[in-house]
Amino acid sequence: MTGGTPAPREGGAAFTGQGADEVTAGETGGAAASRREVASSRHEVTFTQQGMWVTEQAVKVGTAYHMPLLVHLRGALDTGALLAACAAVVDRHPMLRGVVAEVDDELRLVPGAEIPVRRAPGSPGGSPVGSPSGPPTGSPDGFPPGSPGVEGPAGVDAAVREEILREFDLEHGPLARFTLFETGPGRHLLVFVAHHLIFDGQSKDILVRDLAAFYNGERPSPLPEIDHGRSERDRVAAMLPAAKEFWAPRWRDPGETVLLGRALRSRRAGEGRVLRLTADPSVPGLTRFEVLLAALHVLLSGYGNAEVTTAVDLSTRPAEAADHIGLFVNELPVASTPSPEATFREFATGLRAELRQVYRFRQVPLTRAMPRIRPHAALVPVSVSYRTRHEADPVFTGLDASVEWTVFNHAVRGALHLQCVDGPGGLTVSLRHDPEAVPDAPRVADDLRLLLERATHAPDLPLKEILNQILE
Repeated sequence: MTGGTPAPREGGAAFTGQGADEVTAGETGGAAASRREVASSRHEVTFTQQGMWVTEQAVKVGTAYHMPLLVHLRGALDTGALLAACAAVVDRHPMLRGVVAEVDDELRLVPGAEIPVRRAPGSPGGSPVGSPSGPPTGSPDGFPPGSPGVEGPAGVDAAVREEILREFDLEHGPLARFTLFETGPGRHLLVFVAHHLIFDGQSKDILVRDLAAFYNGERPSPLPEIDHGRSERDRVAAMLPAAKEFWAPRWRDPGETVLLGRALRSRRAGEGRVLRLTADPSVPGLTRFEVLLAALHVLLSGYGNAEVTTAVDLSTRPAEAADHIGLFVNELPVASTPSPEATFREFATGLRAELRQVYRFRQVPLTRAMPRIRPHAALVPVSVSYRTRHEADPVFTGLDASVEWTVFNHAVRGALHLQCVDGPGGLTVSLRHDPEAVPDAPRVADDLRLLLERATHAPDLPLKEILNQILE
């Protein structure tokens, strides 16, 4: 996150600082594994990893923590070079091999099973990379003999869906996987899926950037070793007294959120649906994230909520971890009481001030400041993740490449979650929802889009006038 804009949920500490020149792509044992084992034994989990791991043990979350990414490649692909680049990325970012385990009654990051880097059945020369014998027959990460290849758009969609939905072995790993599909002459699709325990939204940018670099024959600079779990505990311990004082008068159980006449209470994870919208919100003096969040709060107030509470995902990534893949995020609540007489600009400016107060304690998990909070997949029924991408998609030499950054994982945490990516092509909002709790999601998406348009064109209108125009 930069400039006070929250980063998406959708980064932890790397086990070692070794670069690709120190561990060869596909190295699976011997000295490399020993070095990783020794290095990882020192590393504590972060508070977010701890909370996520506990939630996975306590409640059913399905695929809510699965983070997929699709890279479309058109042209004369050097398949061997791409699969070797995938293996090199794994060697550069040992966090991808990590699992959370109980060691001496404490949660630690330890190396898990090797990550499969493979071609799908039906692709020329289809075989796993990184292990001489490949994954065991019938294993969760292996394709059984006789598995069909992908044919046509329907076949591709079904294969991608299967990859996204396939369960992770949280105890043994791996918690990430690469699969390459040939979808037509000169057309390939690389599917990457990771568990949120080891991956966040900014990690997507890092992974694709490093993948392109290795494919292009470049060698990224070695990464410094960090122990984010330990350094995070030091920072949180220093900030905890002030954080407790800050949250004591602000936090209370959110109860229900009214949405189009329905009371939303869900803080669980379950099967979801998705709608997408694009927007270009712009109000001078406010970031696009601040305009979006203010519009969401105004809309919820128009649906009958005098007090509005949503959760936002905030980046906790320190400067030294800028190029590390991992989980660096903290979910915190933001509350408001929109006044019908206030203009949109006045309300959004006040919400911006409250956000600035919350940002002061972004490093401190709410469960540390308010320890009686029970584990839930979602902090409140409605939440937002927002990530800004400043650069165009990385270039793969000789190929026409494009990336799908907000691939749906077929699940939702809570009743309604807005996953937003603000990139060179504009702001894309993936509105993920529980179809039972929010059956009128298309109406919600339309209302939000219209409200953003009204706020952009007439930010000095009172909220009651804007809502009358939208909800009449």
